[in-house]
Amino acid sequence: MRLSQMLFVTLREDPAEAEIPSHKLMLRAGYIRRISSGVFAYLPLMLRVLNKVSAIVRDEMNGTGAQECLLPQLQPAELWQESGRWDTYTKAEGIMFALTDRRQQEVALGPTHEEVITMVARDMVRSYRQLPTHLYQIQTKFRDEIRPRFGLMRGREFIMKDGYSFHADMDSLKATYGDMYQAYSNILSRCGLKFRAVEADSGAIGGSGSHEFMVLADAGEDEVLYTEDGKYAANVEKAVSVAADAVPSEFSEYKKLETPNTSTIETMAKFLDCSPTQIVKNVLYQAVYDNGKTVLVLINIRGDQDVNDTKLQNALTNLAADYDASTLLSLEVPDPEAQAKWATKPLPLGYIAPDISDDYIQTLDNVAPKFLRLVDETAVDLKNFATGANEKGYHVVGANWGDQFTLPEIVIDIRKANAGDRAVHDPSQTIQTARGIEIGHIFQLGTKYSTAMGATYTDEGGKSQPLVMGCYGIGVSRLAQAAVEQSYDKNGIIWPVAIAPYQAVVVVPNINDADQMAAAEKLYEELNAAGVETLLDDRKERAGVKFKDSELIGIPFRVVTGRSLKEGKVEAVKRADGESVELAVDEVVSTIKQWVDDAIG
Repeated sequence: MRLSQMLFVTLREDPAEAEIPSHKLMLRAGYIRRISSGVFAYLPLMLRVLNKVSAIVRDEMNGTGAQECLLPQLQPAELWQESGRWDTYTKAEGIMFALTDRRQQEVALGPTHEEVITMVARDMVRSYRQLPTHLYQIQTKFRDEIRPRFGLMRGREFIMKDGYSFHADMDSLKATYGDMYQAYSNILSRCGLKFRAVEADSGAIGGSGSHEFMVLADAGEDEVLYTEDGKYAANVEKAVSVAADAVPSEFSEYKKLETPNTSTIETMAKFLDCSPTQIVKNVLYQAVYDNGKTVLVLINIRGDQDVNDTKLQNALTNLAADYDASTLLSLEVPDPEAQAKWATKPLPLGYIAPDISDDYIQTLDNVAPKFLRLVDETAVDLKNFATGANEKGYHVVGANWGDQFTLPEIVIDIRKANAGDRAVHDPSQTIQTARGIEIGHIFQLGTKYSTAMGATYTDEGGKSQPLVMGCYGIGVSRLAQAAVEQSYDKNGIIWPVAIAPYQAVVVVPNINDADQMAAAEKLYEELNAAGVETLLDDRKERAGVKFKDSELIGIPFRVVTGRSLKEGKVEAVKRADGESVELAVDEVVSTIKQWVDDAIG
């Protein structure tokens, strides 16, 4: 392609709308243009990158025996109501674009396709002889993000590969899950990215187990916790660890103390001259289920620890049936306005004790009459601890479970794991932290959707069984930007060779010099003929502008037909490290081709 004929506009200044380096660079380099909040046009250079990523994805997916298909973006609400996820996606998480058509039927733009593919399997899979089967697609998805940001990282429209497998049993699912784990690792490796696969929370998708594939980058929205021995890695939402040992309590007797202005753990520990590990912190949450029922949740946790909201959401979702509900709609720490709707009197916030009375809760039809009391494992073994006294300005010390306070029946791991904790699998290993960008997520769904939607098969004994399912997603457009976020410098993008829009660019410093143009034209033709995807910068621009643009857009290899052409040589530059060599003109094609082959492997 000749740059003089391409829609190619670069910017010298960072756009005001962009927050992270990759977003700034992709706008400046002319890869994308913002159409509206979270919606972008993919310009010619970007489309080439996306096509290359998609080709690698297809190659790896097809290699596992998966079959490509294309599913509808417009989905009827009935399917999502069958699975029980309509309220979750339109109300609780609220990320689905839902609308009513002219026939007054509810439809939505697909953020994912579990329901659609389960319907297809329900209609087409009859016998165990058809299993396992695995379908995938590469398609545009839609999610109504509250705050779209970071360009293609968190948009409202994006390109994604999603795949779904169907099995007769869990052993078969686990075999395909293992294939997908390897395929996703291959995809990211072939795209030239540094990544880490981590244990993850399954969220609204559901299932018994899942892994995220994180591209490591400082701007990553996710925190990854891992051990140096390589035996453990997890998203912070899922991570488990062993907390530091509690400091033995110095409180020898139970008593109530006046503790003015100590509504936080920090001020309380300072006033009492004790370690936060000697304190039981009591945190109040307000949960609302899909049947409208409000439940007040009291968490007892060690003072130096924080509640992991994702773990709490999962625990409360598992308890939904206890409140005649099916899913959790919202979870928050209730502010004074929220408390006023159900509290009989002002709560002693900052001074709540584990035994706060249920009579703080009004008798209302849509409010559970008792606190749901949960205790984190870190608080269970504390002795002679300090905690609130249910009276503003007062705490108690020297308290014990079984004496002054009843230990809640539900004991769970609900704490947030932290860097510096000890590893569960090996306490000698210290938990480390890194930032990551989630690119892929694979799930063992089990029978969640098939049971809800009646998707069954007939087994060898002639008995009807629910299909066992797996789900596998990878963000194509997100991966492309993550590659930029992982690899750039002050001059611009540094694309991995495998997914760069072009592998080489031939730059003509002076297009009015007939020799420079002739040599450039010849090299351009020969490089393309040799299979090296090459641009020709034949624009009427200064040489400095062309060099800056080639670095900004991140083409891996640059060939310059400049002054040394008089000696029969040209300059070849590697974008990744700036290495520059002079090559005889007749050595250029073989050298660049070798560089490309070595990079792609």
